[in-house]
Amino acid sequence: MKQQVNGNLKPFFKRLALLPVVMAGAALAPVAGAAQAPAVPVQTSATGPTYADLASLSDAAALVIRAQIRKTTTLPPERAPGLAPGFARLYVEANTVALIAGRGTLGAGFAYLVDVPLDAKGKVPKLKQREFVLFADPVQGRPGEVWLVAPKAQVDYTPALEARLRPILTELYGADVPPRITGISDALAVPGTLAGESETQIFVATEDRSPVSLTILRRPGQQVQWGVSWGEIMDSAARPPAPETLRWFRLACFLPAQLPSTANLARDPAARRLAAGDYAFVKQSLGACERRITEAAPAS
Repeated sequence: MKQQVNGNLKPFFKRLALLPVVMAGAALAPVAGAAQAPAVPVQTSATGPTYADLASLSDAAALVIRAQIRKTTTLPPERAPGLAPGFARLYVEANTVALIAGRGTLGAGFAYLVDVPLDAKGKVPKLKQREFVLFADPVQGRPGEVWLVAPKAQVDYTPALEARLRPILTELYGADVPPRITGISDALAVPGTLAGESETQIFVATEDRSPVSLTILRRPGQQVQWGVSWGEIMDSAARPPAPETLRWFRLACFLPAQLPSTANLARDPAARRLAAGDYAFVKQSLGACERRITEAAPAS
């Protein structure tokens, strides 16, 4: 089944796309055909993507392409609306080295727009013959053109980068893809019969409404245990997701920072504090969703 992009993430990326380029004149006619592709900053060597960056870009893109730049044309500033100071907008023609992953087809060559930072001398950097990984969507009705899905969705290619990408793409294109997280539905903490004993259940809202739940168990003299169940059955033996997996990414990067007070079903103040504390424990256990070249979707 075709995997849709994140309901929050993809529109957020689309809003970052710059306005279409309106070209005139026969010499620049090919550029006009690519105007629907967004112009976005290129990855610089001073920064590198995290797992969350790569998972976000892979999840948002219909095509993950290894490409070699064949030719670039610099657009004049008056035909590059919204161009940031210190950047140049390029019309890029590239060769397809490999379609690393995709929910569609791609020919031997294609074109797209990209904004690149000028060098220290104010010159456009030379991209010809360089290889990049592009996270892109096809331009509807325009075969041979793509548009990048996010700022910095053009990343310098290295074998190490491709090796990091492969496990992410394997999970995204697998049969058991974890659903996208949209928030918290309900949470309830129930104290036990012994002092210090409790169980908290937190029900996670998902884009496709498939059930996901968190269980936090406290027992006297034992470490706090928690786990996540990805289905109807709440598994008492559930465990946290392994770091840098798609399940970890879904939770670490898309659970809200705090337990929403409206989701806390307990009326007793102590039980409400317990639920909020257990949720904070889960967030701390997951660790930070570190990003360097992407931005988180705005809170819904």
